[in-house]
Amino acid sequence: HKSLPGRHIMAEGADELEIVVVAFGPLAERLGGRRHDKTVAMGTTIADIVVELGFAEWIAFGLSVAMNGERCPIDTPVEPRAEIALLPPVSGG
Repeated sequence: HKSLPGRHIMAEGADELEIVVVAFGPLAERLGGRRHDKTVAMGTTIADIVVELGFAEWIAFGLSVAMNGERCPIDTPVEPRAEIALLPPVSGG
């Protein structure tokens, strides 16, 4: 049987993943909101997404990232239907 386009992300030969990027603090402000649906190529890392969004400078400032609620290295490849959180460093007072 035929499947609808875009319905089965894990279909054989699929080379794109649908993910959700959740940004916080000034990153959310720059993106115009906290939650963003995104389609990325298979093998894309969280760092690739950060750079594509224009936040490369935040990596040097101590940006933390998480996938599906678990903190992880920024060079972690994204998983299908993952929720990627971008957590800017908290400034102390």
